[in-house]
Amino acid sequence: MKSKVWLSSPHLGGSELKYIKEAFDANWVAPLGPNVDGFERDLEKFLNEDVKVAALSAGTAALHLALIECNVGHGDEVICQSMTFSASANPIVYLGAVPVFIDSEKDTWNMCPEALQEAIEDRISKGKKPKAIIVVHLYGMPAKMDEILSIAAKYDIPLIEDAAESLGSTYKGKACGTFGRFGILSFNGNKIITTSGGGALVCHSQADKDKTVFLSTQARDKAPHYQHSEIGYNYRMSNISAGIGRGQMEVLHERVEGRRGVHSFYAELCKNFEGVELFSEPNSDFYSNHWLSVITIDETKTSKNYEDLRLAFLKDDIESRPIWKPMHLQPIFKDAPYYGGKVAEELFGNSLCLPSGSNLSDEDKERIAKVMIDVFSNKKEYSVLS
Repeated sequence: MKSKVWLSSPHLGGSELKYIKEAFDANWVAPLGPNVDGFERDLEKFLNEDVKVAALSAGTAALHLALIECNVGHGDEVICQSMTFSASANPIVYLGAVPVFIDSEKDTWNMCPEALQEAIEDRISKGKKPKAIIVVHLYGMPAKMDEILSIAAKYDIPLIEDAAESLGSTYKGKACGTFGRFGILSFNGNKIITTSGGGALVCHSQADKDKTVFLSTQARDKAPHYQHSEIGYNYRMSNISAGIGRGQMEVLHERVEGRRGVHSFYAELCKNFEGVELFSEPNSDFYSNHWLSVITIDETKTSKNYEDLRLAFLKDDIESRPIWKPMHLQPIFKDAPYYGGKVAEELFGNSLCLPSGSNLSDEDKERIAKVMIDVFSNKKEYSVLS
């Protein structure tokens, strides 16, 4: 019986149990401890910038705290990339603020700088200067950070990077997640590395990290009794989860190379198909971890659409999925302001995320290739072993 080919499954390295055992042996089964400290240091070293990292329970928690530290409150407006997972936008609403969505541009599928500037100027003209900007590095692809940072600086609006999908990606040699006032990382089970669930906030000062840790541990004041002057949250990562993360950090470089290798596999495969385009870096300034490899299908050239391929994969027990439905098209955000054209909308209607795990076997790739060849009616044989 064939095993299921997953879209993006966890890929353990073997050292995770060592760190978990140390935590159990030392009775550090709590939301603090040596693994949390060690995991944070490992991330700081990997990002290779003068940053401080606070390990948290989820990437969503990190974004929530980033918005709080940017003083976002009830009635404020926050600009957010439309083409993203809903977790990029939901924390805006947690705070009673209003999301203002921005279309993508065609090169990176990320926030369009032109639409961003238009939105800021229009919101300011309406007396609503945005309190923050959330840019996303979609599927590991870096956004056009020079242009976006320039616009954020021009209007003095703090920039938050949702780098949940882009650990290991760089723009002009600088790590994604280190450009903005804050950066968001995710270690969900389907990410490049996992802590089974978890995230982190990347900060640029010890003061910001200390504030993050304070807020994430129920905002307890320094007093012998339990005293609280601010609202806090139970958002700190556990020492057990951080132990998994420490083991994963030992193989992070290999996992990035593994994902990029899968992307190269698809690049060779897609050469066989007219009208099938693989989402790739626009130039050498961009280095994507290719967390997920994605294709766009021109139905006028193939007579097939992404649903034809998805269902064919499903029949062979291969997981794939449509790309993120843009936030401005979501029922919950139907009344939110939106700026831009139809780039994100058109991409959503024509694109599919392909199995991209760093643990795909040659047999998995052969099965994927066979389905794609069958769907796109190309009789040319393909072998990953050739």
